[in-house]
Order: sequence, then structure tokens, then C-alpha cells
Amino acid sequence: MTRGGLAKSLAMAAGVAATAFALLSATGREPAPYSVAAAELSRPTTSAAPQRRMLVAAATEASAASSGGEPSLSEASVDAGSLSEDKTRTLVMLREIGPGGTLAAVLAEAGIAASARAEVALALGAEYDLRRLRPGHQVIVEVTRDGTPRRVALKVEDGLQVEAIFGDTSTTRVVAPEPEIVTLAGEARVESSIFAALEAEGIPARFAIDLAQMLGGTVDLRRDLQGGERLRLLWREARAGGEPIRQPEIAFASLESGDGLYEVVWPADDSARATIYRDGQVLRIFAQPVDGARLSSVFGRRRHPVYGTVRMHTGVDFAAAKGTPVRATAPGRIAFIGWRRGYGRLVEIAHDAETMTRYAHLSAVPGDLAEGGRVAAGDTVGLIGATGTATGPNLHYEVLVDGRPMDPLSDDSLARVIRPAEQDGAALARLRGARAMLDERLAVDLPAYASSDRL
Repeated sequence: MTRGGLAKSLAMAAGVAATAFALLSATGREPAPYSVAAAELSRPTTSAAPQRRMLVAAATEASAASSGGEPSLSEASVDAGSLSEDKTRTLVMLREIGPGGTLAAVLAEAGIAASARAEVALALGAEYDLRRLRPGHQVIVEVTRDGTPRRVALKVEDGLQVEAIFGDTSTTRVVAPEPEIVTLAGEARVESSIFAALEAEGIPARFAIDLAQMLGGTVDLRRDLQGGERLRLLWREARAGGEPIRQPEIAFASLESGDGLYEVVWPADDSARATIYRDGQVLRIFAQPVDGARLSSVFGRRRHPVYGTVRMHTGVDFAAAKGTPVRATAPGRIAFIGWRRGYGRLVEIAHDAETMTRYAHLSAVPGDLAEGGRVAAGDTVGLIGATGTATGPNLHYEVLVDGRPMDPLSDDSLARVIRPAEQDGAALARLRGARAMLDERLAVDLPAYASSDRL
């Protein structure tokens, strides 16, 4: 072959190789190892790609290492194609997980090879279950120009940050913020519904569920409210850097209706017992078996969600994520642990000779829980599940008196077990303290609503 022919052949081969490389890069057909693929969430067939920002490190890799901290970042978004070829510089990509998004996809987009993606997944997975990644979580990826990872951080629930740093040695750490607890107050006028009233005033509308749980057996929040009722609320928020890091928690509620003044004081500790008052007197005590759960079905006749027939629903259902702790609502003795037909995995607690509670559809029971053992109110007796006849993860909770099911939201049998008569004074003191704090916060947050009208 002549020298000209050889040059021409080499040029054609180079062109084919370049085309193949471009197609591989565009289609992203490099297979991911099993460890990364297993860490991905299920991906829908189509999803909108979230926006991303590319930030250029203003310090070199060497200067960052010598200072022991992170390189300072330019806050201006830039085109990645215009970056310098200096490989000692690092790129930082901030990406929010969108619907169907995965950690592996974010790492691939940052230009990290499959083998390095596996290393990142293993490092982060040692401290955080990657299957818990959800839309809204953030991923920060710091890489060199040649795609070598230097730092990958996950910003997940409750302000938690899981960070893996790569170099001569790799380290992974979990950074939990020290939250600032802020107390807030608000007032609303109920015209159509409590949910709409809260939403209109910028108060967390999820508190409507808490009120329904507490007052559902005393006040029909759909039929008894005529419009114009005054609702005042006190709640706490955990914040880090001025931003909420978890769901707000209601502390006190006051509802003035034509039927009287209803007030609820939620506990500040882990006892999970809330006290309900009517016109300044203790009406009853309600202990929630699941913190922050949604009341998905109430006591009474209903169409069964599985069988489709109308039958008696002998308890109430609380919908929550699988694995959420279930707590005893009153002190007592474990009467039964086991499996029972439609109830699935079940725990029964005898509180006295007459009163018993049931906790059904559990996914698991603590290993140290045994029949005959005693539990206190607030002790964990199981985890939310979907065992037995259930359409999804939930707790089926029953209160039985002399073997007959009673409405857990209105029956006072457990109040007799939880609250001896001498504790009434402490309950009234809690009410006075909650009222004073509400007035104080309203005077600051909503001067127009501040009021000293009290019983």
C-alpha cells in the first residue's frame, strides 16, 4: 500500500472511531454494575428532567486539600463547554432528584464512569439506604475535569446530609444539623371547612387531620360547624439555616363554636397523649398510637375496601409508611402476640379487667415484647405493615370494653386507665400554660388577633 493510501485508511478509521465514541456518549450505553443498578429507584418511562446548576470551583484541588475545607464556589451558572481544560480544577453539580430520578443517573450525568459510580454508591450506602431517596432530595457532585469523583453529598430528610469524600483514602460521614425550634401561632375563621380556613391563612393545612383525630368523636367537623367559628393554633417548627427541615408539629388548638370552647393540648414529650378540654374542663385524654399518621377510616359501618360489602368497622385505621413505630396508648399487660385471620400480625394489650386495645396489620413486633409482659403508654409494640386483609400499610386500632368494640375516638374508657383523678390539676395547669403561650405568640405574630378573652 502506498504512503498516501495508508494515510487515507488511517483517517477513515479515526473517523469511524470518533463517530462510535460520540454515539456511545450520546446514548449512555455503558452498563452500570449491579451495585449501582440495585440502588436506583424504579424509573417511569417518561419524566421531566429537573434543572441543574454547574458551578466552577475558584480554588484548585491542591488548595482545597491544604485548607482542609471545600473550595469556594462561583455563584454564577456557566456553560460546561466553556470551562478551562485545567484538570486540577473541580466542577460541582447540584441536582435535585425528580420523579423517577436516581443517584446513578445523576452520577452518570456528572461524567463519572460506571466503576466509580459503584464506588460512590457503596460509600454512601454504608451510611444511608439509597432506596430511601425521594423526589426533592438533593445530590451534590464534585468531580475533576476527567470525571474522577472528589466529593458526593446527599441532602435528604430532616436536614440530614450524607457525604462521601474520595482521594488517597475514602471517608463517609453523616452531618445532622442542630435544629432551631421555632414556635408559631395563627388564627383562622372557619367558613366552609377547617382545611380551607387553614390554607387561606397560610397555616399548615395538615393540622386539619390532627384536629379530626382529636375532636372527631366529640365534634362533627363537617356538620356541626355553621361558619364563623374561630380557630387558633400554636405549633412548632424545626429549622436549620432558616429553612424547615421536617413537618411542623401542632402544640395547642382552640376552637370556639356555638356548642362551646374546645381546646386540645398536645404533649411536648414522647408520651403521645393529648388532652382534650371543653369549656376549660378535662373532657378526655387521647393517646395516638401512631405519630403523624393520617386517619384513613373511622369507626362504624362502611363498605369494606377489599370485599366490597357493607359491614361494621370495629376500629379506626391510621395510614402511615411501612415500618413506622406503633405505640401503646395506655399502660397494661401484653395479652396476645401472634397472627389472626384478617388482622394479620396482631398485638393485644389488657389495660384492666374490662378494657383491651388491639394493634393489627403489623409488619413486625419488638423481639423483647412477650405475652404477660407489661408496657407503659408510649412504648413501641410494633411497626406499621399490611399483613392480613389490608389494602396498604396501616394500623387497625381497636378499643374493646367487656369484649365489645367501642369508638376509639369518642370512648372514655382509656382515659380512666391513663389519668387518675389527682392528675386533673396538672392537666388544667398545662391548659393555662398553653393559653398563655398562644396569646403571647399571637401578640407578636398577629397583633390584630391578640385577645385576652378567657374563661
